[in-house]
Amino acid sequence: MVTVIERKPSPAPSGPVSAAETARRKEAGGLTHLYKPRTPIHPKLVHGKWRNVKWAMLIFTLGIYYLTPWIRCNRPGNLPDQAVLIDFAHARFYFFFLHLWPQEVYFITGLLVMSALALFLATSLFGRLWCGYSCPQTIWTDFFITIERLFEGDRNARIRMDAAPWSFDKVWRKIAKHATWLMIGFWTGGAWVLYFHDAPTVVRQFWTGTAEPSVYISFAVLTLTTYSFAGLMREQVCFYLCPWPRIQGAMLDKDSLQVTYLRDRGEPRGPHKKDDTWEGRGECIDCNQCVVVCPMGIDIRNGSQFECINCGLCVDACNEMMDKIGRPRDLMGYDTDAAVAARACGTKPVYRPIRPRTIYYAVALTSVTGLMLWGLTHRAEAYANAIRDRNPVFVRMKDGSVRDGFTLKISNRALTPQTFMVSVKGLEGATLHAPGGVSGVTIPILAPADSTRGIKVFVIAPPDEMRRASIPITFTAVSPEISATARATFQSSMEIDR
Repeated sequence: MVTVIERKPSPAPSGPVSAAETARRKEAGGLTHLYKPRTPIHPKLVHGKWRNVKWAMLIFTLGIYYLTPWIRCNRPGNLPDQAVLIDFAHARFYFFFLHLWPQEVYFITGLLVMSALALFLATSLFGRLWCGYSCPQTIWTDFFITIERLFEGDRNARIRMDAAPWSFDKVWRKIAKHATWLMIGFWTGGAWVLYFHDAPTVVRQFWTGTAEPSVYISFAVLTLTTYSFAGLMREQVCFYLCPWPRIQGAMLDKDSLQVTYLRDRGEPRGPHKKDDTWEGRGECIDCNQCVVVCPMGIDIRNGSQFECINCGLCVDACNEMMDKIGRPRDLMGYDTDAAVAARACGTKPVYRPIRPRTIYYAVALTSVTGLMLWGLTHRAEAYANAIRDRNPVFVRMKDGSVRDGFTLKISNRALTPQTFMVSVKGLEGATLHAPGGVSGVTIPILAPADSTRGIKVFVIAPPDEMRRASIPITFTAVSPEISATARATFQSSMEIDR
């Protein structure tokens, strides 16, 4: 708890303040808290269109998260058959038909840039749509609140239970709730670990006690973080830990769709009895239903606030109340500040989805997406690299020919083994020699699927080709399906002979 000491008008003694003096000032009212303690938020269950959308998104996103590691994808040979796998052990990322190597991390970078631009565009058009319906913190918090409601009842019942003295009924409900939260946290952490290991294998190893220590540590850490963030901290994660509520302010303007309140229609607000007239007053009856259903605990009638995640639950609550009192719906709804101001002035609202910032985000997103697609469609399935021996630089043979040694590495990124026929260009009459007695103008090299094959290769050039000391050469590796080239330099003894 952060505290601050307010000085009295009378002079205070200099030097450090003792514990007794601190207690005396606190009793005298001179010690005040900078922040008030957190008030627990118990959102009420509401029914309506946007609540149904949130249920659908919760089921859809959690289904993808929990089930994806179990999807199989047939791959040849000994390659993993898990459709989505981040294989740190073998430095590979598999995503269905696509598999990336560490050297292709720029695809991951491009994907992150695409995601950021898509989020910027969606925010400038529709406000904090991501926060309200797709953010993992929102999804799991909503899930945990549903579990809490299952054991402790709706808002009023939970408030009464928190204020009531401890009893057997309260104890077993609290224990059951937290145990279920921990179980969900365990499933969540376990599902995340499955993205980095073969799912059936690591599950079997986990329960037989043969998994690696990192697996158990990851399970424990992710279980506790899910339990803490979604069960205990909830909206505080959005308020204090997440930077997006602050950043999104730069993406919004008066033409962005947000949850709004029609003040000209709702004010002045106040209680309303059944037979009272609506003349001279607003349609908001100040029932506070929009506040008690809000998972952030805010009042949207006070205007746009960074805590609002645009989940639309207040819209459902207000529409439900408007139906009960026989007034038109949409006193609250998704609208733009410009449209609300236009209605207040009696003019027709104008919506401008196409404006400079949305054009910029759309063009940037389209450009990056195009570059990513071009890179994927023109992605080479084979790469070659030739590293020349540093010692000896070359060897003169007894017949006057010169031999240079190279380490030739061929990366076969195809999912099937490839036999490459390797030759060298730039030296007429040159021959290649490999371990095992393989020699000739062209030599075969077998590269397993999705792996790199390194082999020692000697290039021997006849004496009449030694026209200069350094000669550029090119290794060419060709298979029936793919090919690759590698540039190198052949060193001779010409300068020494001079």
